[in-house]
Amino acid sequence: MPIVNRIAALSDEMAAWRHDFHENPELLYEVHRTAGIVADRLREFGCDEVVTGIGRTGVVGVIRGRKNGSGKTIGLRADMDALPIEEASGVTYASKIPGKMHACGHDGHTAMLMGAAKYLAETRNFDGTAIVIFQPAEEGGGGGKAMVEDGLMTRWGIQEVYGLHNMPGLPEGHFATTPGAMLASSDSLEITVHGKGGHAGAAPHEAIDSVLIGAQIINALQSIVARNVDPLKSAVISITMFEAGTAFNVIPETVKLGGTVRTLDPEVRDLVERRIGEVAANVARAFGGSAETKYTRMYPVTMNHAREAGVAAEVARDVVGADRVNERLVPVMGAEDFSFMLEARPGAFVFLGMGDGPMCHHPAYTFNDNILGHGASYWVRLVEKTMPAG
Repeated sequence: MPIVNRIAALSDEMAAWRHDFHENPELLYEVHRTAGIVADRLREFGCDEVVTGIGRTGVVGVIRGRKNGSGKTIGLRADMDALPIEEASGVTYASKIPGKMHACGHDGHTAMLMGAAKYLAETRNFDGTAIVIFQPAEEGGGGGKAMVEDGLMTRWGIQEVYGLHNMPGLPEGHFATTPGAMLASSDSLEITVHGKGGHAGAAPHEAIDSVLIGAQIINALQSIVARNVDPLKSAVISITMFEAGTAFNVIPETVKLGGTVRTLDPEVRDLVERRIGEVAANVARAFGGSAETKYTRMYPVTMNHAREAGVAAEVARDVVGADRVNERLVPVMGAEDFSFMLEARPGAFVFLGMGDGPMCHHPAYTFNDNILGHGASYWVRLVEKTMPAG
């Protein structure tokens, strides 16, 4: 079953919405303009209920089918926030706001779900309730968690929840998903190394070199992945910040390291967190200093539920054909705060292929408007297939 005809007729309108959002990007929870437009459009479409301020600036729309004998309610989620990146895409509708850009396609996600909401509110050809969820602060702010904590699932009785993200490099209009772990957990770490300051040239032997200790810690941390983690499992430890010193001839008293950790398994996550603290402290001690580790858990593993991943793949096949759906995707080490929604309710996350082009978070990234119809059709068919009107 191809792209829904009515959705195809909405293509230009969805593209216009996206281009407007793209020109006016907003970060994290400060998505007031975007959320306001989404809420206004949902009201215009005839949604039965439109609620703002869920998870601070999230928007929820309720669309009831022409039947409700099933008593079923499913949630469909899109994200709205942009990134603090200076745009270099060259598109005619480029960001008007310096230092801000929709470099991950959330403008497209929002437009697709709006198109689906318009169709569903017009046709209501399903038995149950569809909840359209427009989330702020996916890019590091934990907006998914904020919405869940604000009663998203319980207030509307959501029983299953589904998410979608574009994927550069995956052929245009192709879908990919998998049961189980699909995206990694994302954690941050900060290590503060304490040494003893001194003269770097005249008397280094009287100091305890925090810079040397920091360098040794960076090297030693890689042994965790190489020698502590099961080689059939995955982990990434990346130190991306090293802050030290104020003068070329002074050994600094302290050094600060920062970085990210990614895992696909909760037990591996626990292991890595514990070992980072142990390795940092013991390496520092070996050189006469000390080290303190602050480990912050940010996003959990995006863990698809098996039945719902199967439903998502089946719906995708209905939209684009079996040869364009990969239902056994190799997990990706990126992270998603849709994971919080999947911890709260059964559901599944899917990728929708963009074709060739710069990856997400790149200043030259460009969303492919050709996939707007695929995404909106996926949402529509998901509702109609999981809650058939009979």
